[in-house]
Amino acid sequence: MPSTHKKDKPWDTDDIDKWKVEPFKPSDNAGGTFAEESTFAVLFPKYREVYLKEAWPGITKALQQQGIACTLDLVEGCMTVKTTRKTFDPASILKARDLIKLLARSVPAPQALRVLEDDVACDVIKIRSLVRNKEKFVKRRQRILGPEGQTLKALELLTQTYILVQGNTVSALGSYKGLKEVRRVVEDCMANIHPIYQIKSLMIKRELAKDPELANESWDRFLPNYKKRTLSKRMVPHKVTDKSKKVYTPFPPAQEKSKVDLQIEAGEYHIGKEAKKRIAQEERLEKQKVKKEEKKREREQDFIAPEEVGVERKKKRKSRE
Repeated sequence: MPSTHKKDKPWDTDDIDKWKVEPFKPSDNAGGTFAEESTFAVLFPKYREVYLKEAWPGITKALQQQGIACTLDLVEGCMTVKTTRKTFDPASILKARDLIKLLARSVPAPQALRVLEDDVACDVIKIRSLVRNKEKFVKRRQRILGPEGQTLKALELLTQTYILVQGNTVSALGSYKGLKEVRRVVEDCMANIHPIYQIKSLMIKRELAKDPELANESWDRFLPNYKKRTLSKRMVPHKVTDKSKKVYTPFPPAQEKSKVDLQIEAGEYHIGKEAKKRIAQEERLEKQKVKKEEKKREREQDFIAPEEVGVERKKKRKSRE
């Protein structure tokens, strides 16, 4: 029996882009208003107050087009977004949440408002927990920026994203594919892999993508393969003891005397604190005196006249005459 499902589809032509994401319109929401209100709140630092106060009218206007209400609380230092009865897109509240999160991480308002678009997403990468040592963390974070911000600019051009390094986080804004590359580069940089290696690979991939013949082939043969070269960091002791000369004994070595035992032997255990300080001061002065005399002798060595061999020979000749 022939299949009844295989019918001609005159509307399905080759010029249709099946992967294109159509914008969500109010007419697409057949369910009407939402049953419950969704709310998200984000705290922001004190130094962002002035900027947010200036940029808030533009942010409010952009969110009103999506049917989202927003409030800025300068007393509590908090930004809040919530759905209203005019909200038609269920994903818009999640986009608004990402917007206030980026604004709190010092992303400029014009760039942060791009996250409301359908094909733009954001990613806030927490990098402080990836490196324990503070000095190493600062150095590796600086590698992401590069000299005069050149490395960061190269990453932005290759991944088609906006990147901002602020404090303990890296905020990225762009397509999903670009965000994936940025996260990989940042995490590798924190793991002591320089971003220049990833940048070289991205440049090669961009050139290979232009060739349609290599679309269905593996690019591994074109990408650089870096081998890790690290020298052994084994600590060598300053004094190497020759254990072959020692005679083996089954008995353990004698226990070392404690600080209290040494004080009892020297007769200092029952002495008061003032007396101990006085004795320590006397010992210090005695050592200083000895050192002073040694240095004095060393300085006097420069003023001792050398022996003159020729004068002694003349004296001997005169005595013979």
